[in-house]
Amino acid sequence: MIFKDRFEGRVAVVTGAASGIGRDVARRLSAEGAHVSMWDLNAAALAAAAADAGAADTQVVDVAVEGAVVFAMQRTIDVLGGQLDILVASAGITGPNGAVKDYSGGDWRKVFDVNVNGSFYCNRAAVRAMEKGGYGRIVNVASVAGKEGNPNASAYSASKAAVIALTKSLGKEMAATGIRVNCITPAAIRTPLFDQMTPQHIEFMLSKIPLGRFGTIEEATSLVCWLASEECSFSTGAVFDLSGGRATY
Repeated sequence: MIFKDRFEGRVAVVTGAASGIGRDVARRLSAEGAHVSMWDLNAAALAAAAADAGAADTQVVDVAVEGAVVFAMQRTIDVLGGQLDILVASAGITGPNGAVKDYSGGDWRKVFDVNVNGSFYCNRAAVRAMEKGGYGRIVNVASVAGKEGNPNASAYSASKAAVIALTKSLGKEMAATGIRVNCITPAAIRTPLFDQMTPQHIEFMLSKIPLGRFGTIEEATSLVCWLASEECSFSTGAVFDLSGGRATY
């Protein structure tokens, strides 16, 4: 369901916007009136996604590079009228599936560079911009794995736990302002991230969901867009489950 003009006049940045949740969120924000800058590392996929979403701006950005995030944020703000109202930090990778004893340091660092450092760089840049206008909504895409820890996915689980903690800390820091910071913790949603997982791991994740199915991108988008709206005014530093009954705390 599209809520016409819900984001009229708002400027939004969506990372990981070339596919999956990020792409659908960018499409929905744009359809509801926002001026959206779509960020992704995959230039070809980003161009196609932006054309579909009707985005106002695109940026080819590696969120794991601090300077690249700083530059892209300033360019986005300059291009889209001097303000930033919404950040949806959706960029992420799963890393390989494997036991901790077999996990390489390089793979571990790569997952943390994108999922943790990238979220930090984007959140920090967004807050600095939002403070100038006295208003903002930040939505980080974490995972139920960050609450429970999935076997054979230690780097991903640990990185998403860090995103949850970042959200809680920043939400408290911004509580006295007009900026709200929240995150979602989906169980498995069938996105291109599944291409990075083994079939055995996918089956394991499905077995943990009482509803007996994976979540949909549209379900995640609906929650993200509410959290990105003015209606989300009394929640900050909070974790919103989207787990089909898996998470019970």
